Amino acid sequence: MSHLLDIRDLEVNFALRTGNITAIDGVSFSLDRGERLGLVGESGAGKSVTGFSIINLISKPGYISKGNIRFEGKEISSYSDEQMRKIRGNRISMIFQDPMMTLNPVFTIGFQMIETLQAHRKISKADAQDIALEKLKKVHIPSPEQRLSQYPHELSGGMRQRIIIAISLLTDPAIIIADEPTTALDVTIQAEIMDLLQELCESDNMALILITHDLGVVSQVTEKIAVMYAGKIIEYGSTDQVVKYPVHPYTEGLIKSIPGTVIKPGCDLVQIPGMMPTLTNIPPGCAFNPRCYLKEAMCTIKTPELKDVGNGVLAACHMK
Repeated sequence: MSHLLDIRDLEVNFALRTGNITAIDGVSFSLDRGERLGLVGESGAGKSVTGFSIINLISKPGYISKGNIRFEGKEISSYSDEQMRKIRGNRISMIFQDPMMTLNPVFTIGFQMIETLQAHRKISKADAQDIALEKLKKVHIPSPEQRLSQYPHELSGGMRQRIIIAISLLTDPAIIIADEPTTALDVTIQAEIMDLLQELCESDNMALILITHDLGVVSQVTEKIAVMYAGKIIEYGSTDQVVKYPVHPYTEGLIKSIPGTVIKPGCDLVQIPGMMPTLTNIPPGCAFNPRCYLKEAMCTIKTPELKDVGNGVLAACHMK
């Protein structure tokens, strides 16, 4: 049986005056209906670019230079804008980081929801309003009828993010790509939004790609994790396995830097030394080698391949 989404050897380049730089380098993963995948890594790892490339939202000078993106059995990486419009926001929805940047401040919530539905379906305004109301109820928004006539600035951050989730559900998508959906929210609201996304995936058999730097959030919601570093996936496997028994030193460092994991109370959190390399200055060999405590001579010369290290986990590390 084919996967709902199957990405193979995806490569995304940016054509700059100084030459081409590779932002995504040979990324492969698959997703089935109802499955939840976390794309994890620091800023600059390539998580968001991977998400945007799935729905062909990469701005110029960026472009998909290689690889395949198959969705519902069809190759969509070479689709025209017109063909992608039938998929983007319809079969695959995206939730962006900041709801205030996504919602238009001069239109009511109801207007924006009805407009979204009518852009994808031949449907009357009354029917569109009924669906909008149903989706607001689904995301547990109190007084949903009242919200339809309100403007974004009249709602709290958590409420606005629920509205964005409701908008992403309007067309009953097969996949939701959530790009850091809780960044601007406080911890309590973050947990509520994550619980809501998980609940919606389970009730509607909807797949989720959760893009985040926070392994703590991912471990509560997803079933699979792909850890990214400098445009590559460096560890991939079931969430339980990767979080409990990390293989790659980078994954290990991310987990040790989460409060309340392996660090005893009163002790300092572990920090990964250094910073993510820029795309124009990726070191030879393993990109993580300048920050790695296991580094050997081979790590500075040869790029490690993603290989099976047991228990269904793939990792790209010479030392493991």
